[in-house]
Amino acid sequence: MSTLTSTAPSLPPTATAADATGHRSLPARARSAVGALARRWRDDEGAATAEYAIVIMAAVGFAGLLVVIMRSDEVRGVLSDLVRSALTVG
Repeated sequence: MSTLTSTAPSLPPTATAADATGHRSLPARARSAVGALARRWRDDEGAATAEYAIVIMAAVGFAGLLVVIMRSDEVRGVLSDLVRSALTVG
């Protein structure tokens, strides 16, 4: 019984082989790195927490701006006049 051996030359690990369409594919190491990056990019674990943090920071900034505006005498006078005119009957 004879054993068949492949006569095709083996490629070094960094070499690329052509696929069935003749295009050269990425080396195994590059495919592994690209796959790891793609998995990391698709992984959205913690994204909701980051979104909540951004919204909270925006709300805190907006509240601070409102406090600064509300402390001015002009705005306080305008709001007082608005409330008085709304509460007067007539």
